[in-house]
Amino acid sequence: MREIPGRRRRLLSKRGSGRPDLIGAALTFATAWQWPVLPGVGQLPGTGRRRTGSPGCACPDAECAIPGGHPFDPGLLAATTDARMVRWWWTNRPTAPIVLATGGPGPCAISLPAVAAAGALAELRRAGVRLGPVVATPDRWFLLVAPYSMEQLGELLYAKDWVPSSLRFHSEGGYVVLPPSEIGQGQVRWELAPLPGSATPWLPDVEAVVDVLVETLTHTGVSAPEF
Repeated sequence: MREIPGRRRRLLSKRGSGRPDLIGAALTFATAWQWPVLPGVGQLPGTGRRRTGSPGCACPDAECAIPGGHPFDPGLLAATTDARMVRWWWTNRPTAPIVLATGGPGPCAISLPAVAAAGALAELRRAGVRLGPVVATPDRWFLLVAPYSMEQLGELLYAKDWVPSSLRFHSEGGYVVLPPSEIGQGQVRWELAPLPGSATPWLPDVEAVVDVLVETLTHTGVSAPEF
């Protein structure tokens, strides 16, 4: 499936109130694309970063590093493609972020700091790499890729002389927050959005993107972990 820049066309509609249609998005991911999802913990009412300067995650951790944008209750293992469960979750929690459980049957992902991401995508295009959907948060961008195993990833990275620590891999047991969620750091959006439709978005293999990402981050000096 061809991908397009998110700023040109939006996959997900908005309701008349202007609020993102999270339940509609979650149902598309779960039922049309068979990506297992669950609601993220969200933020405490009135404690968003824009209003108080504090992330205000609804979890008990006062120093939460991913405010609002992680599983809590239910836990990650509850992720599902069942329409009834998805509809029940977002009917009761209409502003909850949409969390994708990475790894088969859903996509895996590779993420990198936002400061280096636009340049990395440009390098991937120059190298002729076909990109799948790309999720952008204010801090990090996530390139969705076909499911891979930790063994497969280990062999791939072992062949590298050095892998920047700012490059992160999200596979079995990991997660990615999907648009149009809002978390403590801000809005989650598509940088490259799948076209609307019932077909599952095409995803590149992890091997197709790792070499370029490692080289780009090495040359730009973006190697320190970002939290």
